[in-house]
Amino acid sequence: MGETVSSFGVRRTAYGAIGLAVTGALALTGCQNGDDNGASGKASTPPATGSTAPTHSAPPNAPAPAGGGTAKAGQSFKIGEAAQIPFSYGSTTKGTIALTVTSIDQGQPGDLAPLKMGDQVKGKVPYYIRYSIKNTGTTDLAYASVGHIKGLLGDGTEAQDLMVIGTFDKCPSDSLSKGFTNGHTQTGCAVALAPSAATKVTSAEYWGDPYTLGQGIYWK
Repeated sequence: MGETVSSFGVRRTAYGAIGLAVTGALALTGCQNGDDNGASGKASTPPATGSTAPTHSAPPNAPAPAGGGTAKAGQSFKIGEAAQIPFSYGSTTKGTIALTVTSIDQGQPGDLAPLKMGDQVKGKVPYYIRYSIKNTGTTDLAYASVGHIKGLLGDGTEAQDLMVIGTFDKCPSDSLSKGFTNGHTQTGCAVALAPSAATKVTSAEYWGDPYTLGQGIYWK
């Protein structure tokens, strides 16, 4: 099964884990212990990867549309508020979803130990951007992945992404389920890394098509 991914969005599909070499960014790689097979009975857990990219300041955010229409680039939503957006995955899957960042939760540095990344994440603090997806269109979005969600620091610059391939219990995220038709909902999670305990991840950006990085939609 094919998948369109970027240096900031990698997800597991129903048919296996797919990774992408990061272009123009520093890639951090590590692996998780393989003896936690989970309920699915997988024989091993694939490696996890992280990457950094040049930081930018988020543009001033416009308020969410009052009428609940399609979100426009630069619009800002409250955490817990749904944004109605067009969604595409690959070259054939297109639809409409309501995307909601439900919380941004601070984790502990020790959460990253199973990923065996050592000094690459030393001193960094993980934040878990939890979100929900609801199919509000007429297309079956089965097995698509909703990525392109990243954290922003208090000054508006990008937090470092940690792209997880395989199982990470602190922040589970899977491709959409079979039969993901109108009205179906599912949750997901993205990991953002603050550079130290003194800096917090305070907001999130979705920059998937038709939006772009730095001109996405925001939750604060």
